[in-house]
Amino acid sequence: MSNRVDKIQQLLLSAFDPAKLEVYDDSQSHAGHSGARERGGGHFFATIVSNAFEGKTLLRRHQLVYEALGEMMHTDIHALGIKAFTPEEFQQIN
Repeated sequence: MSNRVDKIQQLLLSAFDPAKLEVYDDSQSHAGHSGARERGGGHFFATIVSNAFEGKTLLRRHQLVYEALGEMMHTDIHALGIKAFTPEEFQQIN
C-alpha cells in the first residue's frame, strides 16, 4: 500500500467513521497522462459506507469527500473515483 493510500484512508476514517472503506491506487494504469505527468498526482478509487451520507445528495457526498481530503486534492490526487453510500444503501446492493 502506498503512503498516499494510507494518508487518504486516515483522512477519510477521521472524517466519516465509515462502516466500510476501500481505497485503491490505480495510478499505474494512467502513467503518462498529461495531468498526472505535470502535477504528479495519482488516480484513486474510494468506496465509503458511512452514516454521514444520510440525507445527502450524491453531489454533496462527493463535496464532503473532497473537503475531507483537503490539500491532497491539489497535490497528491489527480483523479478520484468515489462511491459513497449509507449503510442501508450499501446493504441493498450487496
